[in-house]
Amino acid sequence: MEVKSRRTKLPHAVIIKAPGLLPMLYTPREICEELGIAESTLRDWLQAGVPHQRDNRNRIWINGELFAGWVTKQRKPKMATSLNEDEAYCMRCNQVSKLIFPQIQPIKGNLVLIKGTCEKCGNVINRGAHRDRTSELSQN
Repeated sequence: MEVKSRRTKLPHAVIIKAPGLLPMLYTPREICEELGIAESTLRDWLQAGVPHQRDNRNRIWINGELFAGWVTKQRKPKMATSLNEDEAYCMRCNQVSKLIFPQIQPIKGNLVLIKGTCEKCGNVINRGAHRDRTSELSQN
């Protein structure tokens, strides 16, 4: 049987509960009870590459630690990019956009609100920032 190499979409509850599994062997039913999923779902995941082993009576055993590692590998990689001073996230376009005509409004202490317009759709975009990080933006 061919193992699929693509990622499997996992329920949020599984992503949260899987790291709590112990480094011991679980039966498929025990894993399903721990994670709150259907056995048919777990059987599909076994075909998608969940690490498991079979004993001499052909019963399936799943190591909790290895299963948690598989779940971690199936998740989308986090995009850890920081925005430039003249950029903000547009909720209408669902992407990072350059601010047109940014205006800085003080909020409290070192916090400021940067209000501008999305260059792609014209929507008003708001972004919070620290006063000391907006020096380059205020000069424009």
